[in-house]
Amino acid sequence: MAKKLDLTKSVYELTQEYPELIDIMAGLGFTEITKKPVLHSAGKIMTIPKGAKMKNIPMMNVVAAFMSKGFEFVGEMPDMAVSPGAAEEMSQALADSKTRTEQLKAYLRRLGDGEDLDAVRADFVREFGEVEASEIMKAEQELMKEGTPLTEVQKLCDIHSALFHGATTEERIANAEKEVEASLLREKAAAELKKRDSYPKKDYSDKKARAAAMEEIVGHPLYTLTKENHALASLLASFKESGDLALIPAIRELSIHYAKKGDLLYPLLKVKYGVSGPSDVMWTVDDEIRDELGTLAMETEHGDSWNARLDAVLKRAEEMIYKEQNILFPICAVNFSEEEWYGIYHDVKDYDICFGVAQEIWEKAEKCRSSKAIGTSDEIVLPGGHMTIEQLTALLNTIPMEITFVDAENINRFFNEGAKVFKRPGMAIDREVFSCHPPKIEPMVRQIIDDFRNNRRDEVPVWMEKGGRTMLVKYMAVRDKTGKYLGTVELVQDMEFAKEHFKN
Repeated sequence: MAKKLDLTKSVYELTQEYPELIDIMAGLGFTEITKKPVLHSAGKIMTIPKGAKMKNIPMMNVVAAFMSKGFEFVGEMPDMAVSPGAAEEMSQALADSKTRTEQLKAYLRRLGDGEDLDAVRADFVREFGEVEASEIMKAEQELMKEGTPLTEVQKLCDIHSALFHGATTEERIANAEKEVEASLLREKAAAELKKRDSYPKKDYSDKKARAAAMEEIVGHPLYTLTKENHALASLLASFKESGDLALIPAIRELSIHYAKKGDLLYPLLKVKYGVSGPSDVMWTVDDEIRDELGTLAMETEHGDSWNARLDAVLKRAEEMIYKEQNILFPICAVNFSEEEWYGIYHDVKDYDICFGVAQEIWEKAEKCRSSKAIGTSDEIVLPGGHMTIEQLTALLNTIPMEITFVDAENINRFFNEGAKVFKRPGMAIDREVFSCHPPKIEPMVRQIIDDFRNNRRDEVPVWMEKGGRTMLVKYMAVRDKTGKYLGTVELVQDMEFAKEHFKN
């Protein structure tokens, strides 16, 4: 039986008839629909076309997403929807897109089976021509959904880059023969930017031009991240020319740059926009590059094997610069809202400077920063007494620990303020805790919380070295008087004082 949608009905009515619409719409950007109070109030008076107009989501994208899930449309179609002829074209475009994805998956499988890269690339160039970076990510994501282990996709990440190098639309724009075209695009974006005194809206058809415009805004997160990439590229080029090992400590500052991506970009792309490729693959590659540089720095024997490993990891770092500028940043540019960029800008202030690139002031973000006034008189009554919000906030910030509380639904609910060894961006509040951890750490976090939830454990202490200092990270189950699980608290404490205290 066909699934029929009447777009004149309210969002609430449609989701009651077809509950799967909630996930589809959330993936399109209607994130509020996942909140029951919103769905049961505003959802009863809001239609999908009205919601799309409010959130600046093209109805073409909405209709295409519904059609791809087997829905048909009945009743009067809104002006923003597509005509029958356009619907047929869109249906064919969806079919073509699936065919292209299957072709790309076939090339990736051949590489995974060990076939020679040059042979696969020759077939790719002959049969396929060019490809969008987003298509590559989609193919990788589908391979993982079909059962290809994440570790295998990660191992192939650099080979994939070599296969498609020179073939992606983004890279062709970056090539010398396309420099004139790219320059015109940047000039157009810059002119629009100056005209509106804002970063470009989502009506830019070229992701690269949109990202390039943001990279020109002084203080914008992409402005800073791009300057860091330029500085890193310069360091790598200097090392390649001189072989001076004194440059390695400066190159290792890429760990700060990678931490910004890991905390502020990857989770937002994955959780809110459903773009999981960068989080699942690039994040792990970042960790591998950082860890390998750390391991090499600790080794004293610098023979042929050591030098070969160093050359290999620096090559991966160089390729990551390309992937960021041509894949990651453009994807972020066309997805993140202006308010989200403001949040990223303010969260970045908590990170150390890397490669000598200091964060500059983004005037608009500073002016538009939303400040929530904290009451100073309203009291919170607790079993052990009562305090004002001001007093309670100051007390929690005075405790010499980094405090994180995750509720029973695995949602980040609270971070205390102040400098932290483990960064906790404000944008992570109200986000699932698992999205804030790299793929290789996520299974451990899930296991700890599952143990707490099912009363298998009450606490998990983890001792580690961080920045040359001994740290104790303690995870503890939070329960009420009846033993009901309410959430998890993470406490991070610098234990250097204890070492000093117990010295003989």
